[in-house]
Amino acid sequence: MQLPKSVTHVLMKQVTELKCGSMIISCAFNHQLSDAYSMSMFLVAWAKHARLEKMSNLPSFRPSILNPRHPPHYETSLDNLYVPMITSLPPPSSFEEPLGSRMYHIRAESIERIQSEASTKETKRSKFLSFTAYVWKLLADGGNDVGSSISRMGIVVNGRRFLTEVNEKSSSSFENHYGNVLSVPYGVAANSDLKAMALHEVANRVHGFVSETTNEEHFRGLIDWIELHRPAQAVPRIYFGHEKSEGRDVVITSGSSLPINDMDFGWGKPEFGSYHVPWSSRTGYIITMPSATGNEDWVVCMHLNDKEFDVIERMAPNVFIPLSISSLV
Repeated sequence: MQLPKSVTHVLMKQVTELKCGSMIISCAFNHQLSDAYSMSMFLVAWAKHARLEKMSNLPSFRPSILNPRHPPHYETSLDNLYVPMITSLPPPSSFEEPLGSRMYHIRAESIERIQSEASTKETKRSKFLSFTAYVWKLLADGGNDVGSSISRMGIVVNGRRFLTEVNEKSSSSFENHYGNVLSVPYGVAANSDLKAMALHEVANRVHGFVSETTNEEHFRGLIDWIELHRPAQAVPRIYFGHEKSEGRDVVITSGSSLPINDMDFGWGKPEFGSYHVPWSSRTGYIITMPSATGNEDWVVCMHLNDKEFDVIERMAPNVFIPLSISSLV
């Protein structure tokens, strides 16, 4: 269920009643002002208000806690991650393959197996990082690219936790901050190298580029970078993608904050919940979300081209199961 497009509204809501008696609640929000974590807080608060319950975690609307420093300063590495954009995005090249959208169901046992293969005796990787490494290697293994081609993998990082760790007095404000506190680091690798690596080695590489951003200085620097480039909008460099000859780019984000089981508006818990991103970039995009079944299965939404979908469904049909009604019960 897609809402009308709008460039002036901060938030739009739509409730659709079906003939069977079910209802679909859709929300669209301006990503410049709030991220998915913020939207999740709003949905939980809305559901509790509908049930006349008191909110346990009040959102914080104090943008001052993310003010730039004086004087603003940042590490030059941020210039590799972000670009200032004054005008709209350039249209994709005519030879670029359009991206399609598909949803998959991934069983909990598949996720655990991937995590096990991405970990070692010394280091246990998170399920999300393991999955990211798995997809990066899978696309490289299944592609027909020449050995010199490269690919880029980006991850969306929520900065609230890393800012909270340093400033304990403002910990609750950061944790419940309503706004956009994200960064999108990415790694680059030759597909031939990814093919030769074991999955835990790819996971090490993913951990390497992500760990460069999981600290307060990175996010404070990003705030200062944005301040110094005003009025231009800050856009992750990987969002623009690259020419076909320069390899493919994919961004993966975790939608684990989607509070499906907390979104009871008074008529029972939802049977299904999902984020939807109206993706307009040539870069691939994947978002993982918890299944409403509560059994630790995932629902994954993917925006990829046909060749990438073919690789995923041909090489890992037991992992990526097309979403169906049977997946939701």
